[in-house]
Amino acid sequence: MPFAVYVLGLAVFAQGTSEFMLSGLVSGIAEDLQVSIPAAGLLTSAFAVGMVIGAPLMALFSRKWPRRRALLIFLTAFVAAHVVGAVTPGYGVLLATRIVGALANAGFWAVALVAALAMVEPAARARATSVVVGGVTVACVVGVPAGALLGEHLGWRAAFWAVALVSLPALVAIVTSVPDNRPATTTRSSAASTGTPTVRAELRALTGRRVLLTLLTMALVQGATFGAFSYLEPLATHVTGLGDGWVPALLALFGVGSFVGVTVSGRVADARRSTFVLAGMVSLALGWSALALGAVSPLAVVALVLVQGMLAFGTGSAMISQVFQLAPGAPTLAGAFATAAFNVGAAAGPWLGGLTIDAGLGFRSPVWVSAVLMVLALITAGVTRLVCSPELTTASVAVKS
Repeated sequence: MPFAVYVLGLAVFAQGTSEFMLSGLVSGIAEDLQVSIPAAGLLTSAFAVGMVIGAPLMALFSRKWPRRRALLIFLTAFVAAHVVGAVTPGYGVLLATRIVGALANAGFWAVALVAALAMVEPAARARATSVVVGGVTVACVVGVPAGALLGEHLGWRAAFWAVALVSLPALVAIVTSVPDNRPATTTRSSAASTGTPTVRAELRALTGRRVLLTLLTMALVQGATFGAFSYLEPLATHVTGLGDGWVPALLALFGVGSFVGVTVSGRVADARRSTFVLAGMVSLALGWSALALGAVSPLAVVALVLVQGMLAFGTGSAMISQVFQLAPGAPTLAGAFATAAFNVGAAAGPWLGGLTIDAGLGFRSPVWVSAVLMVLALITAGVTRLVCSPELTTASVAVKS
């Protein structure tokens, strides 16, 4: 495996840490900037909104850039956003830096996955993808708890500085190790073919009913995940009664579960993807309900945080593969639209959870929102299977031919 692929994984680790770390910092940010906890939670939504806009936009924007230049521009912008966020005294500026950082993150992802695939032989592409995506799960296991510890002992700004510093070695390594001889979104296979599909052709491939309903289902699943995860800290400290020192451990536990879920999904889901996704969604609905009901029990919270992390990321990664399978004619934009759909949910979940807290329903109410979103996801998945089976047959035939 080329060293450059691991460099991309390191950069994704820093970016993943930034995306998820606020779940352990919301109280500190709220107190320091004199805003409410739901307002601090909206910083996660702001990042998700930036990812929603940035995923397809940056994929198109960097379509003809040389890879190394694109990666350096996006990662430099990401670092700059975190430096500004670390020193700002105002909530508004911090909110803006979350959006800018997310746009840069989305652009980096749009290039990094394609660059990783282009640097390896076809037989190693799955492994290369897992190395890059694995940066996110390592962020959940190590980066997010470390950010929470820094926030607890040195203040939330220290976590922002840490993300910027961790990104610097990746910047240097990209200069020396990533090839710069092809446009950002041109893979080895597409360069050897008659040409990359046009933007119009890719968009047409993404407008089938089954693809659109699958993207909606993904958004609902991610909304459930982020709706609960964004308020895990106040749930654990105010409802469960755990001390602040438990928060990094809970976040790490969620990360361990996510790592296990992605690993299992990669080995099992290909054989029976639809069954795997359906089972995961049903289990998530039951799990969020159980967490809401059992939030006063430390043992239940610890166990369910691990299980829900595993189910959420395992199911989510299988659904990404589903989009690529259903839209083979959109090699550049399928991943971007899948990322956008996930982040629509990541924006909506914390926002809806914050609304319930503002309404005086307590810190376990976002978990109930997550359970409701999973029920809606199951209904959407049922509608997809009911009305789109002929389309699936057509897509399958097209892929085989």
